[in-house]
Amino acid sequence: MPELPEVETVKRGLLKLIVGKKIQIASSDTARSFPNAPADVQQFLVNASITDVRRRAKVLLIDLSTDYTLVIHLKMTGQLVFVDVRSRFGAGHPNDSLVGTLPDKSTRVIIKFTDDSHLYFNDQRKFGWVRLMPTIEVPNIDFMKRVGPEPLEPDFTAAEFAERFKRRARTTIKAAILDQSVIAGVGNIYADESLWGAKIHPARLVGTITNAEFKKLYTEVRAVMNLSIEKGGSTNRNYVNAEGKKGSYMDFARVFRREGLACPRCGTEIIKIRVAGRGTHICPKEQTL
Repeated sequence: MPELPEVETVKRGLLKLIVGKKIQIASSDTARSFPNAPADVQQFLVNASITDVRRRAKVLLIDLSTDYTLVIHLKMTGQLVFVDVRSRFGAGHPNDSLVGTLPDKSTRVIIKFTDDSHLYFNDQRKFGWVRLMPTIEVPNIDFMKRVGPEPLEPDFTAAEFAERFKRRARTTIKAAILDQSVIAGVGNIYADESLWGAKIHPARLVGTITNAEFKKLYTEVRAVMNLSIEKGGSTNRNYVNAEGKKGSYMDFARVFRREGLACPRCGTEIIKIRVAGRGTHICPKEQTL
């Protein structure tokens, strides 16, 4: 599943391309991918204009002039591909649908704009979805009510970061940082990278983490995610960035998927262990229990 930096990269790409466009028609091949009443689509999506593209955690939000929003979750194999006569923009699972003729057998939703450009939602495994709902109701989605604060917001402080973890005192720090109700959008790659940067073993209990260590972890989370956004996301096997190219963050990864290689700080061989049910990469010399 894409992590926050990848979804942020998609958001920034779409923001440049579709804001101001008017929707002529929308269609779908399955209700699972597009769970919307036809009457709502006709009244609130057709003839609406795109007013904004936002992100909350790993979810994309496309706001409409009708005060409705398209809530989009790419899940594991989702893609968004924008096509007009001058350009092509692709983001998501890196199969041939990003560059091939569309629609194809993986296309689930087609949005045609009045200028004859198109936005395609492709999804091989049909886990993702595009949901139309009143903008005012978006914060009331169960996920939105549960999800924690955005770690990259300017007003999200180190003290607030540490406070979010206190209710997880007997949980491993790796499990807690992956918990979307604690903070939003951090997945396995950036958890490993941040914990390595802060020299914290992923299996340590939250209650053993000092305030100084939390402050360092806060700094590392923000640094690695901002770098990933700058580089266009990770080169994870099922993700490309907002220009349809693989992101370059993994070229700068210090520990993730580097087992058997030397720690860039001390030279110790990086190992892979299992914490919180996830493959986890650490330097055994600098990240100790």
